[in-house]
Amino acid sequence: MTIDLGSRPESLLTGHRAGNLEVRLARNEAEIVASQQLRYRVFYEEMNAHPTPDMAREKRDSDGFDPHCDHLLVVDLTAGDNPADYVVGTYRLIRRSAAARQGGFYTAGEFDISLIEALPGEILELGRSCVAQAHRNRPTMQLMWLGISAYVFHYDIAMMFGCGSLAGTDVEAAAVPLSYLYHFHLAPEDFRPRALSGRYVDMNRMAKESLDPRRALNELPPLIKGYLRLGGFIGDGAVVDEQFNTIDVCILVKTDLVTEKYVRHYQRERRGSGSA
Repeated sequence: MTIDLGSRPESLLTGHRAGNLEVRLARNEAEIVASQQLRYRVFYEEMNAHPTPDMAREKRDSDGFDPHCDHLLVVDLTAGDNPADYVVGTYRLIRRSAAARQGGFYTAGEFDISLIEALPGEILELGRSCVAQAHRNRPTMQLMWLGISAYVFHYDIAMMFGCGSLAGTDVEAAAVPLSYLYHFHLAPEDFRPRALSGRYVDMNRMAKESLDPRRALNELPPLIKGYLRLGGFIGDGAVVDEQFNTIDVCILVKTDLVTEKYVRHYQRERRGSGSA
């Protein structure tokens, strides 16, 4: 795997810290390999996804997008010098330029995102998010989102999107959360993605009046709930991903609130350090 790390501003390689954790972009190929190993442990060993023979042999989750995109990392500063030990969280970030080098966005394999791609300005695909089991807590997730906010702020990104996953492939078992997302969080038509026709699963499986919104919200995975708290929207239709043993929905977040929160945090940091 050959990667290009030379074109990114140095400011994006300087992380924010919380206790012994730091968030920053991967600095070398060894750190990207460590992020792929973490993804393998979480997706394939914990969540029972189905690896290819090459993935199973190498114990890495990887694809053709990895050499072209940015890899956001949460690293444990007390875990030594081996990336396999200190990389404890990761998020894959794909902008237009990276998608062009790979021939399109990963999400386009499941959803028609042409309306998103037609939006003016920069857009960002988020994916392959995971955290090591010992670090799955609120401070780690807040640090990861601070890193994403800094990235969004730097590149002036107007829209984020990606696949959010419900565990398992039994659509009827997921009828409550799918119906809740359809009735309460469907994206506006002018930028609404739609599951590809050959993979489309109707999310409208229960009448709106039969749902308890609070209970349905509690059934959602933490990552999807986090996007919704940021004002996120959901595309039309779900997709069953047999390899990852999930039911995927397409999530969109306009970044106004994300960048505002980052600016406030950045201003507090500068005041605390005595900077002008």
